[in-house]
Amino acid sequence: MNRTWKCLFLSFGFSIAHVASAQIPTLASCTRSANLLACVDADGNAYSVNTVGNTLYLRGFEKEGRRYWAQTNSRFGQLTFFTGVASNGEAWVGYTRRVGWTTINRFSSSGGSSAKFTCSRLTGC
Repeated sequence: MNRTWKCLFLSFGFSIAHVASAQIPTLASCTRSANLLACVDADGNAYSVNTVGNTLYLRGFEKEGRRYWAQTNSRFGQLTFFTGVASNGEAWVGYTRRVGWTTINRFSSSGGSSAKFTCSRLTGC
């Protein structure tokens, strides 16, 4: 479960930071408008990202767990806070802080998962 959350968090972080990379056909099939990106991957998972100012609204469906989820990210300079909830009642909170080319990430969920990890553009996570 911990690895799943870390991968989910990273996939959204990278898709938000690099929207163009989410449109690579081998990763997901995406449709894009001025403020909205909607994608479906090869496994049947779906998500959308809507941008309103410094706030991102994420919505999705996780096929394996058969659950819907929603997450809101609010950016304040180099710091981004996020909160989310899933249809099975699980909730999560966390933040990402950018320091140069590095991000410091922390999250925890009501399901008992938590993690703190650092990612770099040069060395990865």
